[in-house]
Amino acid sequence: PSIVYYLSNDPETINMNKLSLFLSLFAFATVSAFAPVATNKVAFKASAPIVSAPVTSSALFAEDMTWEGEEYPPSKVLGPIMSKMPSGLLGMLSLLFAGACVTSIMGSAALQQEPGAMSDGSWVKWYYILGSFGGPLAWGTHVAAWIQRKNGM
Repeated sequence: PSIVYYLSNDPETINMNKLSLFLSLFAFATVSAFAPVATNKVAFKASAPIVSAPVTSSALFAEDMTWEGEEYPPSKVLGPIMSKMPSGLLGMLSLLFAGACVTSIMGSAALQQEPGAMSDGSWVKWYYILGSFGGPLAWGTHVAAWIQRKNGM
């Protein structure tokens, strides 16, 4: 293609150019995250070294989250918020998330049946994409509800 193709005022060409730029920048950012860090030392320091307070040994180690020999983990593996939620509430949240996922799949499937929807992509809606996250969230909250039920909450 000639340079005129890239400078075209056609909306489709402009969108493709934007998409190409975005994907290129995204790829560059991803690759640069794995660039090696320079190990050479600085010849001088601009400021005096900062003296910090000594770190206690309890801050260096994470809390033990193992449950070896037991059927289920303790509630603390769910984090500071979900470990305090009752099993029934987590179960209801799981049903809510599963319902959102099923609704989004059914709505998207219905839109796919419309004439020309597959060729122009009109069946892709942001709220159906958002609802599709309900599946993994439903799975996670139902596991959390099971953990809380086993722990008597």
